[in-house]
Amino acid sequence: MSTPLKPQLNKDYMITQLNELLSIPSPSGFCMDIMNYLRNEVEKLGYSMEQTPKGTGIIVIPGQKSGKVIGISAHVDTLGAMVRSIKSSGMIRFTPIGGYAMQTVEGEYCLIHTRDGRKYEGTVLSSRPSVHVYNDARDFKREEANMEIRIDELVATKEETEKLGISVGDFISWDPRTRILPNGWVKSRHLDDKASVAALLGLLEWLKREGKAPTYTIKLLISTYEEVGHGCAYIPEDITELLAVDMGAIGDDLSATERDVSICAKDSSGPYDYAMTSKLIELAKREEMPYAVDIYPNYGSDASAALRGGSNIRAALLGPGVHASHGMERTHADAVVNTAALLISYIME
Repeated sequence: MSTPLKPQLNKDYMITQLNELLSIPSPSGFCMDIMNYLRNEVEKLGYSMEQTPKGTGIIVIPGQKSGKVIGISAHVDTLGAMVRSIKSSGMIRFTPIGGYAMQTVEGEYCLIHTRDGRKYEGTVLSSRPSVHVYNDARDFKREEANMEIRIDELVATKEETEKLGISVGDFISWDPRTRILPNGWVKSRHLDDKASVAALLGLLEWLKREGKAPTYTIKLLISTYEEVGHGCAYIPEDITELLAVDMGAIGDDLSATERDVSICAKDSSGPYDYAMTSKLIELAKREEMPYAVDIYPNYGSDASAALRGGSNIRAALLGPGVHASHGMERTHADAVVNTAALLISYIME
C-alpha cells in the first residue's frame, strides 16, 4: 500500500461554506441564486465555472498527465415544493419536489417564491391541524391531498392570495433550520447534498493553498436536478470515470454512522464499478479514516443518472454519512472533511 497522503484540510472553511450553502433556497429547478454564489466562490479560489444549458456547473482542474478525465459530481438542488393550486380558503395546496414523506414536512416553516421576486412566509400543516377541533386530527393521513400551506398574510380567500402575486407554479422552499454545534455536529435540512458540495469546495481550497495539481484532469460537476432523477444525465464526453459524491444513508442493516465516509457498493441502479469502489476502500484504509461500505436499495445518484443517460463510464459513489435522510438530517464535520480527504487521495494517485 502506498504512503498516506494525510492532506491538511481547512475544516473551518468547509463548515462556513456549508452554512452559507444551506442558507440559500435551492429546490430542484430553482438554483439560480446558489449557482451564482458558487461561481463567485470558485472564482475567489482561482478557478472558473461554466454552466450547461440545463444549469449544471462545470469546474475544470487541469491535471499533470493526459490520458483520462475524471468527473466528480455533487448536487446543490434540494427537496421542496411548488404551488399546485390555491384553495377557496386562501391556503395553498402544494405538490412535492423530490421524494419525501409528508410527515417530515408537517409543521415546517417555508418560503413561497413568486415569479416576480416576492417572498412570503408560510407553515406546512395538515388540513386537520388541531386536536381541539378535529376528532381525527391524530389519525388523519399525511398525504399530498391532505396537506396545505398557511400563508403569513391577511388572506382568507383564493382571490386575496392571488392578489399577493402567488400563483400556480411558484416554488416553495423549506426552512433548513441549520444548527452547527461546537462539538462538530451539523443538523439541518438539505445536508443531502450540500455537505458534499462543501467537501468539493474544501478540495478546491486545498489544491489552491498547496499549489497542487491532480494527476489527471478533473471536472467537478455541480448538478441542479438530482433530486428529481436527471441531474447528471448529461456529462462531458471526455469523462471516463465519475465519482458521485452524495450523502450516505444510515439505519436498518446499514453500517455507516454520521462520522463515517460512506462508500456505496450498490444502489437501486445496480453495482458500482468494482475497481473504483475497491480503490476507495483501499485509500480509506491507507488514510486511516472512519469509513463504511453499504448497499442502498432505495437510492439513486448522479452517477445513476449518467449511466442511464448512456454515458460510457465507470462510476463509484461516496459521501458523508447523514442520519434521517430526506427528513431532519444530521452529519458531523469530520465526515465532511474526510470525504474531501478521500477525494484528494483518489485524484492525487
